[in-house]
Amino acid sequence: MKIVLAGGSGHVGAVLIRHFLSRGDEVIVLSRKARIVDSVRYVEWDGETLGVWAEELNGADVAINLAGRSVNCRYTPENLDAMFASRIDSTRILGAAIGLCLAPPKIWLQSSTATIYAHRFDAANDETTGLMGGDEPGIPELWGKSVAIAKGWEQVLWEAEVPGVRRVALRSAMTMSVDEGSVFNVLSRLARRGLGGRVGSGRQYVSWIHEHDFVKAIQFLIDYEVDGAVNLCSPNPLPQAEFARELREAWGMSFGLPAAEWMIELGCWAMRTESELVLKSRRVVPGRLMDMGFQFDFPIWRDAAMDLVRRTNNLEKVRNV
Repeated sequence: MKIVLAGGSGHVGAVLIRHFLSRGDEVIVLSRKARIVDSVRYVEWDGETLGVWAEELNGADVAINLAGRSVNCRYTPENLDAMFASRIDSTRILGAAIGLCLAPPKIWLQSSTATIYAHRFDAANDETTGLMGGDEPGIPELWGKSVAIAKGWEQVLWEAEVPGVRRVALRSAMTMSVDEGSVFNVLSRLARRGLGGRVGSGRQYVSWIHEHDFVKAIQFLIDYEVDGAVNLCSPNPLPQAEFARELREAWGMSFGLPAAEWMIELGCWAMRTESELVLKSRRVVPGRLMDMGFQFDFPIWRDAAMDLVRRTNNLEKVRNV
């Protein structure tokens, strides 16, 4: 297949590139800088305007858009505007380019987020019964801003004029991979230093997906006639305190320093990020994938963590040789 991947320079993009190359697919990455890395061709685009890059979509099999400013920042008005614009503009211009193709991609996989769902503890959010977030009583006003961005992001996808192209909004949870700078990498550093304890009450749910199941689900969505919103996450989200304990155990750490909510707020302020990333309860399940018979290889966090720790240790041994 020919895969056109927009915004593929992050760790999720790296996971997908490895997968498609292992299959022998051709991968073109739309990026800020043109270059060739191994067998991957990076084509310049700005995520806002049509250009020569749009020609890559004609005759492609799959378009995937991961573009968007990182949410790992303070939710200042300027950063919120940048988060919104980078997602909306890139999605809109990609849709415009696909609409101009004589032979458009068969499927457009558009990044979205599990953050679109409500902060809740009582029941899980799937695509059918899930409660949309943003107006829950008692949540910080800024949490609603990120939900509004997610909703706007998806709206642009559904409004695009791309006849005959299947569109899927990927409501992804945290993808756990062994890549440097990945979520798992960051959490593991904390756990190995004795800092990976309970955060706040520890009751907030963590939704996650192992990188192997992430790429397996992406391939599943490409191969089968699926469209609409799909949750990409393990079927077993778990409370943060339990999540952290099982990660520590995978690393052989018996203790993790807990952090009260006020400590999290202070630490996030110092690190120029937002507490929503760790305090919001994301209890999300992959209802549509399970209904279609998708089989997870790592449905349980304990097993996923053990696998990721083993592979991280192997990589570290190779680096130290």
